[in-house]
Amino acid sequence: MSSEILSVLEYMEKEKGIPRADMIATIANALKTAAQKGVNSGQELKIEINPKNGQLHAWSILKVVDSVSNPRTEMHVEKAQALKPGVVLGEMIEKEIDPATLGRIAAQTARQAVMQRLRQFEKDRIYDDYKDQVGNIVTGTVRRRERTDIYVDLGKAEAVMPAKEQMPAEEFQPGDRIRSLLLEIENTPRGPEIILSRASARFVRRLFELEVTEIADGTVKIEAFAREPGYRTKIAVTSTDPKVDPVGACVGARGARVKTIVRELGGEKIDIIKYYPNPRDMILEAFKPAVPREIILDEKNHRIILKVATDDLAIAIGRKGQNARLTSRLIGWRLDIEEFKAAGNDPRGDAIALLVKTFELNPAIAGRLVDMGINSPAAFEGVAAEDLVGGGFTAEEAKDIITRIAPSAP
Repeated sequence: MSSEILSVLEYMEKEKGIPRADMIATIANALKTAAQKGVNSGQELKIEINPKNGQLHAWSILKVVDSVSNPRTEMHVEKAQALKPGVVLGEMIEKEIDPATLGRIAAQTARQAVMQRLRQFEKDRIYDDYKDQVGNIVTGTVRRRERTDIYVDLGKAEAVMPAKEQMPAEEFQPGDRIRSLLLEIENTPRGPEIILSRASARFVRRLFELEVTEIADGTVKIEAFAREPGYRTKIAVTSTDPKVDPVGACVGARGARVKTIVRELGGEKIDIIKYYPNPRDMILEAFKPAVPREIILDEKNHRIILKVATDDLAIAIGRKGQNARLTSRLIGWRLDIEEFKAAGNDPRGDAIALLVKTFELNPAIAGRLVDMGINSPAAFEGVAAEDLVGGGFTAEEAKDIITRIAPSAP
């Protein structure tokens, strides 16, 4: 049995990294607990394992008495003195026993304890090894795909990349090398589970930190970030050094730096712009080469209405609204894009705007008045509440309108 124990100790120490003393304590405690519940029930046992050769020794701990009532826990004083000269009544004496008498169940229990300790150690080791790497990029090998999840071998542990953390249209086969962000470590009933991501915005941010020296040393700072995985990323950057162009630093000589990141992302487009604290300036920068014709800021509701010429409308909105969505997220304001119409091109709209501005009317009410033919303040001359009711307004709406226009009536 000593050779078996020694092989277990050596394997656990060399292959799994579990300290020999830790495994010795685990095996000894398991043997002791199982034996005391089995054939050696009622006995107090002491078990030791030699760490060098794996030799197992066991002792039964007995109390020295002058009259033995329970031979499992007591020893007569004469026998005790023969075993250990000078022992006196009431002392505890250790009597070595054959480890084989511990029983088969004790051996099985020890084996189970070893396997359980191994599993627990591996769980603890995974957490300890990777807890400080959360937020970093790791490299691994695709091991398998289960349904929509990809399992990746990181060397010391296996990680999973759920479907929601994968980039659209990317396909990985077993054996492929893969770089991804170590997103988090989840504690599950099965132990810690390492979650990877290539869809997270932090993955692209980390790639820039690794590729762009100025970002790593703090000279260039990423102030805002927005991403639609697999399609487009927008980042806004600033520089703490007036001599360093933040956009140029990220792009690199002849686009070398950003091209490296684009290749890693499978061709995902990356827009890098200069950051401005003022949302109006950010809009102008973000929509280049499109030039907004009018920008309306609603500070209270954090909303921007952007009016662009017909020719720039497609550029501003982007494919399937992508450019507008990303810019909205980058700035942190709700963004509405409208087609710009020069004054006089929309008589009805101009008339509605005039009534709203003059009488502070609801735009919908103003629209109904224009449809009745009341398209200017002067057109209200001679109009009474009855006329408005006859035109489809309720008596309450008609009264409100008359009240609003009364002070301004010609």
